[in-house]
Amino acid sequence: MAVVQGATLTDLIVDAGESAKTLDRPGMERLLALVEARKVDTVIVAKLDRLTRSVKDLALLLERFTRRGVALVSVAESLDTSTAAGRLVLNIMVSVSQWEREAIGERTRDALAHMKATRQVYSPTPYGFERNGDALAAADDELGTVQQIRAWHSAGWTLRKIAGELNRLGIATKNGGAAWYASTVRRIVTNKLYAVAV
Repeated sequence: MAVVQGATLTDLIVDAGESAKTLDRPGMERLLALVEARKVDTVIVAKLDRLTRSVKDLALLLERFTRRGVALVSVAESLDTSTAAGRLVLNIMVSVSQWEREAIGERTRDALAHMKATRQVYSPTPYGFERNGDALAAADDELGTVQQIRAWHSAGWTLRKIAGELNRLGIATKNGGAAWYASTVRRIVTNKLYAVAV
């Protein structure tokens, strides 16, 4: 690749078995050390996702490269940031990747909100409900406990005090013999699903 680009090879870095999802890897540390020491003026990669798969990390790398006057060349994407056209293409790619990530996040949130609204099962069955095919059906005994929990909470009881009272009364959690904790109670008093059901 260096020959094709007309560059002199300074170092060959191979991060075998390391994921490009993180910058915390030996090869990347070596590369950044070379960049900071101004021992390279071009970083050539076979493919951009071998450098990083994170839009945020890519932006951080480009900022560091730019500060040290280092160009980034990706052979697979025919990308060269030493040119204005290359920088433009990269900015477009980064923007599109960011948009895709945010769009996926929005679709996931919308899907989960719909499943909650229609009581479709999307996770372990919440306390107060039973599975009924692909939907949630009310478990009356448990919903009665949910009402009591919310009443105690409205009366000013702390989450820990509520958990202690449930344990003292011997009321089983969804897992049967497991004890109640403040975190378990918090999920019940903050989950909007219960506000609709009880």
